[in-house]
Amino acid sequence: MTSISSATDRPSQQSSATAFPALNRGELETLQVNLGYRCNQSCSHCHVNAGPWRTEMMEEEQIKLIPKVLQTLNLNCLDLTGGAPELHPQFRSLVQEAKALGVQVIDRCNLTILQEPGQEDLAAFLANEGVKVVASLPCFEEERVDKQRGLGVFQRSISGLQSLNARGYGMPNTDLELDLVFNPSGAQLPPAQGELEHTYRDKLFENYGIHFSKLLTITNMPIQRFAQTLKARGELDDYYSLLHQAHRDKNLNSVMCRSLISVSWTGMLFDCDFNQQLGIPVGSGPKTLNELLNQAETINNQSIAVGTHCFGCTAGGGSSCGGALN
Repeated sequence: MTSISSATDRPSQQSSATAFPALNRGELETLQVNLGYRCNQSCSHCHVNAGPWRTEMMEEEQIKLIPKVLQTLNLNCLDLTGGAPELHPQFRSLVQEAKALGVQVIDRCNLTILQEPGQEDLAAFLANEGVKVVASLPCFEEERVDKQRGLGVFQRSISGLQSLNARGYGMPNTDLELDLVFNPSGAQLPPAQGELEHTYRDKLFENYGIHFSKLLTITNMPIQRFAQTLKARGELDDYYSLLHQAHRDKNLNSVMCRSLISVSWTGMLFDCDFNQQLGIPVGSGPKTLNELLNQAETINNQSIAVGTHCFGCTAGGGSSCGGALN
């Protein structure tokens, strides 16, 4: 087990009393790829510090390796993230190649991208390819969403959801999955996922006629932009204490790093997207996408690099890219 605590992870080194438990990867199922940090939004909770000014994008050489890795390792899911992954010029061709292999593709969509110039046909493309859409909507209240994500984002997000519904996403008796993502606006844990989902369904349908498949609650991780905000308010240490005190051992069996590996826009491997942003390399095994392709048999059962921030995934009901764990 590798345990690393960096300056961006926590102001002080974690003590043995607060050390996160050792973890090993199980069977790898999902390849999560960050295609780049460029985004049409700049959200206060963004753990990758994405925005319109970012220029980092995965190069074609790395893009070409992704279908080969999916096929060689017999993976069943390609999870595309960013930034806004749809802004990568090879996003659509990569989706088509992965779908041709029979792999489920997830697009982590911010919804407003659907109205950006040049993306007017994006919803139709996603539906035609059968891509699962995981869309960020941190609240069903306009004021709170705009405060967290930018003025006018809520109404543009609602328009995006309506366009997805119009193509069958999230509708009854359809295979087109549309999951919504909730994250708290500040330094607290998400409420119970099931109860909040009922509220989301009632409010979004009553006010906007919107349907969706599931609600995923995700804990804000104390890294990058969110950590900087907490530090400026003098709340960072208290938030770490909250996460540690709310830790539940039972969540360790379901944390996403046990079945997922994260790929940066440079092609480097990380045990999760959060470790990627903290610059914490994989605990062991292949270090790059190319090495993963050539050392596929070594990836399972490897040790996972952990740190104090990992309590964000095991606190309360647990948190992962797929929502609550319990």
